[in-house]
Amino acid sequence: MAKQVTLFDFSAPSQSTNKQQKDEEKIQVTEPERKMKKKEWVTEAVEGRTYFLLSADYDGKSNKAILKLYDPDKHEFAVYYDKTGHKPYFLVDIEPEKVRKINKVIKDQSFDHLETVPKIDPYSGKQITLTKIVVKDPLAVRRMRDHVPKAYEAHIKYFNNYIYDLGLIPGMPYKVSKGRLIPVTPEVEVDEVKKAFSESDEMTKEMAIAWAPLFESDIPRIKRAAIDIEVFTPMQGRVPDPKKAEFPVISIALAGSDGEKKVYVLKRPDVDLGSVKNEGILVQYYDSETLLLRSFFEEIKDYPLLLTFNGDDFDIPYLIIRAYKLGFSPEEIPFQQGESSTTFLPGIHVDLYRFFFNKAVRNYAFEGKYSEYSLDAVAQAILGMSKVKVDSTISDLDVSKLIQYNFRDSEITLKLTTFNNDLTWKLIILFARISKLGIEEMTRTEISAWVKNLYYWEHRRRNWLIPLKEDISQRSSALKTAAIIKGKGYKGAVVIDPPVGLFFNVTVLDFASLYPSIIRNWNLSYETVDIKECKKFANINDETGEKLHQVCMEKPGITAVITGLLRDFRVKIYKKKAKQASDEERKMLYDVVQRGMKVFINATYGVFGAESFPLYAPAVAESVTALGRFVITNTVKRARELGLTVLYGDTDSLFIYNPTKEQLDQVVNWVKEKFRLDLELDKSYRFVAFSGLKKNYFGVFTDSKFDIKGMLAKKRNTPEFLKKAFKEVRDLMGTINSPEDVEKAKKSVMDKVKEIYEKLRNKEYNLDELAFRVMLSKDISSYDKNTPQHVKAAKQLASLGIQVLPRDIVSFVKVKSKEGVKPVQLARLDGIDVDKYYDAVRSTFEQMLKSLGISWDEIESTTSIESYFQAKS
Repeated sequence: MAKQVTLFDFSAPSQSTNKQQKDEEKIQVTEPERKMKKKEWVTEAVEGRTYFLLSADYDGKSNKAILKLYDPDKHEFAVYYDKTGHKPYFLVDIEPEKVRKINKVIKDQSFDHLETVPKIDPYSGKQITLTKIVVKDPLAVRRMRDHVPKAYEAHIKYFNNYIYDLGLIPGMPYKVSKGRLIPVTPEVEVDEVKKAFSESDEMTKEMAIAWAPLFESDIPRIKRAAIDIEVFTPMQGRVPDPKKAEFPVISIALAGSDGEKKVYVLKRPDVDLGSVKNEGILVQYYDSETLLLRSFFEEIKDYPLLLTFNGDDFDIPYLIIRAYKLGFSPEEIPFQQGESSTTFLPGIHVDLYRFFFNKAVRNYAFEGKYSEYSLDAVAQAILGMSKVKVDSTISDLDVSKLIQYNFRDSEITLKLTTFNNDLTWKLIILFARISKLGIEEMTRTEISAWVKNLYYWEHRRRNWLIPLKEDISQRSSALKTAAIIKGKGYKGAVVIDPPVGLFFNVTVLDFASLYPSIIRNWNLSYETVDIKECKKFANINDETGEKLHQVCMEKPGITAVITGLLRDFRVKIYKKKAKQASDEERKMLYDVVQRGMKVFINATYGVFGAESFPLYAPAVAESVTALGRFVITNTVKRARELGLTVLYGDTDSLFIYNPTKEQLDQVVNWVKEKFRLDLELDKSYRFVAFSGLKKNYFGVFTDSKFDIKGMLAKKRNTPEFLKKAFKEVRDLMGTINSPEDVEKAKKSVMDKVKEIYEKLRNKEYNLDELAFRVMLSKDISSYDKNTPQHVKAAKQLASLGIQVLPRDIVSFVKVKSKEGVKPVQLARLDGIDVDKYYDAVRSTFEQMLKSLGISWDEIESTTSIESYFQAKS
């Protein structure tokens, strides 16, 4: 029987105790564990087998690109080391002879050789010749690019360059043949594609057929495990620092797609194991934290995909540092720490926090279902599941509760990828296929990085030179309009001022993907707007009829082609398939496809209108919004000519009061004929209450569901008492079915608001109900000038030794003090600044009351009079 080792010292072991501890552990280490120390974490891809490409990277030891693959038949992870001799490089527009005179380039230890290469100028379409500077190490590109007059394509990550040059598509299947990856392209019925794009230009038709397999190819059900760790914490509110890893890992939970349910638990002398309810969970106990980690490391190597939620910032760094402190060698740890992410050596690691934090994913793929980014908030919104609630520190939980709490987090993390027939995982694969980004990079970056990578890949496929941002700016003409919104460089969308009041029977007409459709229809792209090399131009006019720019119409712009391609695939093919498919699994897949396309389509204008985007062309962005205003104002004019009452208009929507079907059909057909745009019936309201402010209204649909825009109680940091009160007022508004119901509802709403005032005055709300909850976005030490209220509260906690880290939620209340706020942990109810909460009530309800014809003065005067008489009595 193996000797049991008990480790009671929760601090990191000193050098003097490491040897003794290791000697003891040799008795406990099993035979498989010894073998694991010698075994490589990964195996190389086998000749003749088919794999799915997951990610790309650069291996510094071999100086080669490395591709990460998944074998769907064996459910195994494998790697492919480049065998083509591909090397890092960048381009310059000077002759090789001149390059040879630049010593900082030629004499660099990583310099390899020079080549001359032909490229296509995206502006003129003509061939140009550049010099290719080839090096042995990607880091050399960073050094050398500063010593040449102008370095092209030197800012691209090497492994992405590798994917471009070999024409690889992450998420797609490949067969290893003669040392190379050969695409396995599924047979796709192209008749439907040809029909959908029959009126498109030749470039778009060719691309449509080439892209079709991306959406039809099978998506592998990859074997995966979700993990979550719990760490001993010495005091309430103290979050262990993963950079220090001072305290022991007391449990690790693993939930596997293969049905594995396991929690690794560290025995602690002060915690009684007692009677543990496992609830189908396999629990393994360890006398030593070292053995716990070693057993865990052995187990997870069999999973090609590791899932965490915030694992990049906490779980994985903590495990790495903790393992080092316990005497593990680098070869024994299946993780590596990067600058901003972590690597899982036996497979790939996806941090779902980073993926769900992506605003495009939240807004378009998941339709804004969650507004907070914690595991609990996302899980409740998407899965209807919650974390296990606890009232004490993790360290003080009994073992049963610890196991339940720990495992639930890993279970939720896994289910976030498996629910609805692997919906999230399928989205991830689809995003990788469209963006051409490896899964690890794609899930950790914003939509702008996805779009940029897609465009770079398409440039390289055409052998187009990828232009420098400064070159685009120099060629792009000056802006012609002034921004209305601060921070914008040009005039944005048109907004028709809404009325004040409540209106019944309101219909909303919506321009389907207005900006993307404008980009496609008017052929807008950085290489088509205001260029000189063109013979056929069209004018870009704004809503006043003034000419702002001109666009070349004799060649298709790459932005117009890609945007139109995705839009038409979604509208003409996959939205229909998602509704019509007879096979339920196929139906769900098509819904995933159209959702994925929606993410890219809706992001197109946003990224091309951002100054930080490398292909940003101000004239293009200004043209899009100008044409949007032109379309909207002319449509409103036509609608009014047809006798329609347009109550409100915002960017791509028109709110129309009490229309007839005939009138709606007339305006829809007119838009189709005039602008080649789709105007669709989007929503029908029983009534809409407008406050007179833009983007601020309260609506009830004909099916009795609510639509609330711009009202403060919807914000995630609104105190619970206001959220609850707003919900009650919302429900009162929902009782309005006809004009006759309005007066009764007005009185009920006024009474409810007065009741809130009363409860505030009488201190009937507790601190948790009054608390504002705001996430800390960065370290509190970085706030040296303007200090937001939640940071003031966080600093008060820090001054008492309570650690507050970025992404922590800070709960605070407003008090009568110099700082004006206090963290909930330090506050007292009698210190609450009631007047500040009165202000919060006013800002929450004033707009809604205004739409009902109630002024705030009326509320304040009645509450003041009532309080006066109450005080007298």
